Amino acid sequence: MSLPLKATDSHPALENTKAHLRALIGFDTVSKNANLGLIDHMAAHFEALGGEVVILPDETGQKANLVARFGPADVAGVVLSGHTDVVPAEEGTWITPPFNMDEREGRLYGRGTCDMKGFGACVMTAAEQFSKMELKRPLWLCFSHDEEVGCLGAPAIAAFLAAQDVPPELAIIGEPSNMRLITGQKGKIAMRVHVKGTSGHSSFAPSHVNAIEYASRIIGKIAERATRYGIEGPLDEDFSVPQATMLTTMITGGVATNVTPEACQFTFELRSISGMDPEADMAALISDIDAEISAEMAERAEGCGVEWERIFAYPPMGEARESAGYARYADLMPEWGGKVSYGSEGGVFEITGKIPSVIIGPGSIDQAHKANEFVELTQLSECLNFLENLSDAMTRG
Repeated sequence: MSLPLKATDSHPALENTKAHLRALIGFDTVSKNANLGLIDHMAAHFEALGGEVVILPDETGQKANLVARFGPADVAGVVLSGHTDVVPAEEGTWITPPFNMDEREGRLYGRGTCDMKGFGACVMTAAEQFSKMELKRPLWLCFSHDEEVGCLGAPAIAAFLAAQDVPPELAIIGEPSNMRLITGQKGKIAMRVHVKGTSGHSSFAPSHVNAIEYASRIIGKIAERATRYGIEGPLDEDFSVPQATMLTTMITGGVATNVTPEACQFTFELRSISGMDPEADMAALISDIDAEISAEMAERAEGCGVEWERIFAYPPMGEARESAGYARYADLMPEWGGKVSYGSEGGVFEITGKIPSVIIGPGSIDQAHKANEFVELTQLSECLNFLENLSDAMTRG
């Protein structure tokens, strides 16, 4: 087993990892783009090392997930999971081009260095060791598409793993956690609301159904529900925000200052915690608004009312430390870092794949989704050391 690294140490394989990360950053995998080039690149690497590789394309054929297995298939193993897509990069706000990795003062800069191609590069490096080891338990290397827009690819991976004769017993999600152990995350339901009223000259406003005013009443109910979460719970003090949250995030409507708006559209989200039923909460809110506000609008004018559109949803990630899979590797786990409000595929693996999940990855979430995103070299070294210790444990059964 590798000894813990000091803050000033670097892993012997760090230079190799930097080369892998440079290649991964070079693929512009902003979520609106295809990710097939990156998937093919990683697949070729794992196949050359002797891994069993499966590619799971989406229905468009423009996106795909990657699953690679090292070690036997007839015993329970561990998933190392990451996503291949990144958020957009505004070129003008970057010191160096976002899709060209740059090294400065102990940091690697580029879109995805932290979230989360840094983890992918570490896994690619570690796979070179996996291929040479007599693993008694398998390591499943899984990389999904479209995590940044709602964990759209992860369910197919989770279903694939759950369908194996012997599914994995633990998933480690490589989201940036400063290489601390994260044992919970919030889930999310993102909704778009279409409010349909009637228009006309604003001097005759009482004769019209003002879509923006009715939308404001709906938004008020959303804010009221959010306040109740803080009072009624459920609460989990391991989160920095211990309750579920609900808020409106974007709104559009109206065409001119002297026209009653006939349409308004807005989005809102529910971020849930384990121990609640987010689907039931959302259904109750919609039912309440339909019965009161939408019905009132329809009564005033035919065709008026509220339409609900689900954008995406993913479940919260619960406590994995009580599982047998976690217990097998508990002595390898880094310092506990609590629970996080950002999303990951951890809840998908837990709910869809029945695989208990934790988050451990290099970099800080504070650097994600920002211009001049970076990961510390020391974080990559810590990740490599963790993966080395994990693979050593896999050789012991």
